[in-house]
Amino acid sequence: MRTPDLLRLSFEALSAHRLRYGLSALAVAVGVAAVVLMVALGEGARRYVNDAINTFGTAIIGVHAGKVTTAGIPGIGGSARRLTIDDARALSRIPGVVGTVAYTYGSALVEGGGRRRNVMVQGVTSEMPRVWSLPVAQGSFLPEQDWDAGGSVTVLGPELARELFGATSPLGQRVRIAGRSFRVIGLMQSKGTFLGFNLNDTAYIPVATAMAMFDRPELTEVDLLASSVDEVEAICRRVTETIVDRHGADDVSIVNQRDAMKMAGNVMDVLTGVVVAIAGISLLVGAIGILTILWIVVTERSGEVGLVRALGGTRAQVVTWYLCEAALTSGAGGVAGLLVGAGGAAVLSRAVPGLEAQVPPVIIVAAIVMAIAVGLLAGVVPALRAARLDPVEALRAE
Repeated sequence: MRTPDLLRLSFEALSAHRLRYGLSALAVAVGVAAVVLMVALGEGARRYVNDAINTFGTAIIGVHAGKVTTAGIPGIGGSARRLTIDDARALSRIPGVVGTVAYTYGSALVEGGGRRRNVMVQGVTSEMPRVWSLPVAQGSFLPEQDWDAGGSVTVLGPELARELFGATSPLGQRVRIAGRSFRVIGLMQSKGTFLGFNLNDTAYIPVATAMAMFDRPELTEVDLLASSVDEVEAICRRVTETIVDRHGADDVSIVNQRDAMKMAGNVMDVLTGVVVAIAGISLLVGAIGILTILWIVVTERSGEVGLVRALGGTRAQVVTWYLCEAALTSGAGGVAGLLVGAGGAAVLSRAVPGLEAQVPPVIIVAAIVMAIAVGLLAGVVPALRAARLDPVEALRAE
């Protein structure tokens, strides 16, 4: 049996039983589409989170009050001691630390230029632009001073400045934050969003002023800038030693950029595993459908098989014939699923800013190979059954 004849017979069989084969192909398509879409979204989300984290550099160490193991969320721990400005000073003296930000934040009403906005107000120290890689576009940042000393100066994010003052330069203007007057001394460069927080729509004030404004006796966190990525692990150990010396216990959570990226990766791996498991069930349903249909078809077309054998067709050719039908069915479902999955990823990429969900070429090849493999495995048993039919008995049944 020549290859063109084999394909012609297979296509005729598929055309004659379009509904049967179509339902099996649909199950395969659902499984492939789920895998392709989830892989595309997972890689896009992974790149998005990694890019957002790397926006602030790869040598930052975040020190949060409370242990994640006791409360689950940094900054909401069960420890009796909290992070103070004195703790931040002690941490800043650790060898290898080249920059420190004592940080707290809150939401407040900002008024200026005859307008008002309720935005996030961040209390920071003067090294914030260096540590967080957030440069100033105009003017200057908060002055170097004792961290316990407050101040009545502020630096605005570009979006907040535009909303309050329009095209007018905000430098030298007065704004009121939570009812207190501040002089604008700087304007930050545009930085976009970080994990849902709009960094452009915010105001920066001295950390001591923010602590008093929001009635907080402690810092939210302390961010340390290591001299190099290679120093991060050693600094983390020194942070723990310093906190134990000051607090009498290791009651802080330490997060570096690599830990954050690893955590994000673990979350995406779990989600991907769940969807792949669901997709596997869909592929199993498709395989069972193909097996069932081909099993029925063997009985219905026993005369046709007997005729092929009587005309000189070998058992191997009969097996190839049925496997070709199975492969064409699952392959068609795989292509349809690939198109649906890739199309869904493209739609979501346009709908979610910053999410670049792209289908890697290796996934395209793997999806088609996986679909065809499912069909071939499902078609083995019916194909062997057809090949074992006795030609005489098959023709007599016809």
